[in-house]
Amino acid sequence: MLDNLAIRTASAPGKAHDGSIRIAAIQMAAGPNVSGNLEEAARLLDMAASQGAKLAALPEYFCIMGMQDADKVAAREQDNHGPIQEFLSQTAKRLGMWLVGGSVPLASSRPDKVRNSCLVYDDKGKQVARYDKIHLFGLELGNERYAEEETIEAGCGVVALESPFGRIGLSICYDLRFPELYRSMGKVDIIFAPAAFTATTGKAHWETLIRARAIENLAYVVAPAQGGYHVNGRETHGDTMIVDPWGVVLDRLPRGSGVVIANINREYQASLRNSLPALKHRTLYHC
Repeated sequence: MLDNLAIRTASAPGKAHDGSIRIAAIQMAAGPNVSGNLEEAARLLDMAASQGAKLAALPEYFCIMGMQDADKVAAREQDNHGPIQEFLSQTAKRLGMWLVGGSVPLASSRPDKVRNSCLVYDDKGKQVARYDKIHLFGLELGNERYAEEETIEAGCGVVALESPFGRIGLSICYDLRFPELYRSMGKVDIIFAPAAFTATTGKAHWETLIRARAIENLAYVVAPAQGGYHVNGRETHGDTMIVDPWGVVLDRLPRGSGVVIANINREYQASLRNSLPALKHRTLYHC
């Protein structure tokens, strides 16, 4: 499950001298063993906390990357019940950290499918938001074939929430290709996009999509990713990154398990939005 472990150093814990807040994005290469994945996630989150992160995010399906797609159906949990959700709640509380739980397989209306759900916990361990992935990935390219609709039931609600760090918008992986989702969130300060991009599509589009979403929304984008070779033979792209509202990559991890660390500065973001008020200049629907 592990490749090369990497972690960025930081100058001071918690708030930086300029009043910014430290955030972390976790990269890992999950396998079929849920308990093993949770242990690895805990280790990496502990590292993030030791570097002063007050807000951290795990990648899509950090808890299971099964030998076959149907394995996540067997591992599904009811909302607010189960060991994966208990882990997220207890870890957030133990570390005194807000935690974006990548995605978790939750029960759906179909016995043969799950909801791919991004869960957010505050620093007291309370679940404060749930987003069910709306756009389901499908690809047929050469020998590669993916069809998430076969095991995942699509969500239908856009989710944004207030937090001590600003207004947060939630998305998962393939959602990055649909900019209208982010416009539907309204004005958000931080966008989360936990992902498990394939090596093929990631090499071609990953960074471009993340930086585009940051620039067009003048928002920070936190993109924790699965990265590396998995027990099931799949290769995910990795390149976990945090991007600022100007499209600058603040930190990244190309491959392997590790922690990406950066500071978000709301004053800097506000100055950019004042200098380039693109969000106020939208006129398409008023013509």
